[in-house]
Amino acid sequence: MSARTKARRRALDVLFEAEQRQVSPLEAMRLRRETTDITVNEYTLTLIEGVMAQGERIDEILSTYAKGWTLERMPAVDRTLLRLGTWELLYNDDVPDAVAVAEAVATAKLFSTDDSPEFINGLLGRIQQLKDTLLA
Repeated sequence: MSARTKARRRALDVLFEAEQRQVSPLEAMRLRRETTDITVNEYTLTLIEGVMAQGERIDEILSTYAKGWTLERMPAVDRTLLRLGTWELLYNDDVPDAVAVAEAVATAKLFSTDDSPEFINGLLGRIQQLKDTLLA
């Protein structure tokens, strides 16, 4: 597993935990650091801070293009993976679009429902197609 894949999974853990505990992601990460010997990769922090900084816009995009699904109705893991994938697609030029989508789908296969990989692939694929328009 690559360092970036590990960083994405750690970011998923922290963002998911923060949402469940209703605390900020930075607070969740601080609590994790205090209670475990986990070291936080620089890319994990980049992902968390990026999703936090662009959170409103990301949620607006997801709400607009998730046909038949509200953010609240999505499984929490899917919602978090979609936020991470959307941030990488739209705001991180260091990650090829296909990699951002593939990583989100692969992680969904491990941690979410049987239907989640297809849903995440479809929604992130749509966002990828609209990238230039969404960033304009």
